[in-house]
Amino acid sequence: MINRVTQQTVQRSTLANLQLNLGRMADLQAKMSGGKVLTKPSDDPSATGQAMQVRAERRAAEQHARNADDGAGWLTTVDGALQTSVAALRKARDLTVQGANTGSMSQTARDAIAVELEGIRDALLDQANTRYNGRSVFAGTSDAAQAFEPGSYTWNGSATGSVQRRLGPEQTVRADQDGAAAFGQGAGSAFALIDQIVADLRGGVNVGARLSEIDDRMTVMLGELADVGARHNQVMGAQSALKKTTMDLSSQLSGIEDIDLAEIIVELQMQEVAYQGALGATARVLQPSLMEFLR
Repeated sequence: MINRVTQQTVQRSTLANLQLNLGRMADLQAKMSGGKVLTKPSDDPSATGQAMQVRAERRAAEQHARNADDGAGWLTTVDGALQTSVAALRKARDLTVQGANTGSMSQTARDAIAVELEGIRDALLDQANTRYNGRSVFAGTSDAAQAFEPGSYTWNGSATGSVQRRLGPEQTVRADQDGAAAFGQGAGSAFALIDQIVADLRGGVNVGARLSEIDDRMTVMLGELADVGARHNQVMGAQSALKKTTMDLSSQLSGIEDIDLAEIIVELQMQEVAYQGALGATARVLQPSLMEFLR
């Protein structure tokens, strides 16, 4: 049986092929202008699912990186305050050694040392009340305006709550420091110790026995400083790892979504050549007759 091919059949077939070719060109142009292989989920459902998963992992890594940056800010502030406090205690110890030299020092000189020690105590109290982003770094989760009350040296921090920052799905780090452990509290605090030395100097009491107490307080503070340093190193390591993870995930997402520009350009040029050829062939096959022209 011979199928009859009419002019109308050829016309419909030719126009359908031209439309298909134009559609391919439009898809390629959309990909090239947007820079993405996936312009809609139906382009590649499997790749779309992978891209969504990678995006979720990248968002989580970016959030953990922000947490690490904030934790680093807290710990840098704590580290600076403790280092300054240790230096202040060393200065207080040196002054106490001078004040213990009762044989050649007048009461006026001892009173002058007492005044200088009071200045060191106030500076030490300022460090103990250091704040970061409006919160005390030595008061845990407490919202108190000051970690330590002047005069009574009462610690206003939370003994059960600490500031935590999540660096990964299973990794957290403490960002604050226990002020009571670092400075003591009340009558057993470093501030009260300096007050006692001041009172002894003004009362003519030998302060040599206080040196061991200052040494004990410095030993405790140095231990707290070492703990902060270890956590700070942990955060810096997490920052580097998270930066690499974010870059790797971005590269992985680019491999799924981004176009190969050279490949797209070559394919688009091929489609344009094919389209121009199809137009030329169509013009020869579907030449209008005089009657069609007059219509």
